[in-house]
Amino acid sequence: MTKHISKIEKLITEFCPKGVEFKVIGELGYFYGGLSGKSKDDFSNGNAKFVTYMNIYSNIAVNTEINDFVKVGDDENQHKIEYGDVLFTGSSETPDECGMSSVLTKKVDEAFYLNSFCFGFRLHDKNLFLPEFLKYLFRDEQMRKQIAKTASGVTRFNVSKKRFAKIVIPIPPLAVQEEIVKILNGFTELEAELEAELEAELEARKKQYGHYREKLLTFNERERE
Repeated sequence: MTKHISKIEKLITEFCPKGVEFKVIGELGYFYGGLSGKSKDDFSNGNAKFVTYMNIYSNIAVNTEINDFVKVGDDENQHKIEYGDVLFTGSSETPDECGMSSVLTKKVDEAFYLNSFCFGFRLHDKNLFLPEFLKYLFRDEQMRKQIAKTASGVTRFNVSKKRFAKIVIPIPPLAVQEEIVKILNGFTELEAELEAELEAELEARKKQYGHYREKLLTFNERERE
């Protein structure tokens, strides 16, 4: 890990000797809303894919292999999600779970729309960030603390876009972003491998437990006499 940090520090010194620049998010792009004017019937026989609340909540990168459809007419003025857009959940039962993010990291040919309980953020300059970097940035612990402060409510908490626009984010050089993505992707892959190994280990332990349980609770005829 120390090796990775040293490399990032070296890149920062090389590309931004005065330190990484920070800006409020409202200066870097704009927010847009999800689907509007939709009835229940529009979701029963749809012709276009839409990203659900749970798709955003559960994935740091939008899952595009989905079967969630909505009916959208050619004359409708609905926001389409674009490559690099950051999507957020708009509300939750606790402020800590508000504003969970997911980024469209794949270039898709078909149109994707956004759930009405969510909102999107689009950069004015899409060359400023790597989408793969943004998916990690907005799930970072410090960033999550900032986002939680934008929510208010009593029984259900809602994100204030006005407060959200004041969140401060770093803008590291693309070379630094690329290196961070490389490192974090490596950890993610390792974590997935470990989880798979642990699941296999757990399954083996369950079988072992079942085997001994059977042995302990099965008595032959002689033992019964």
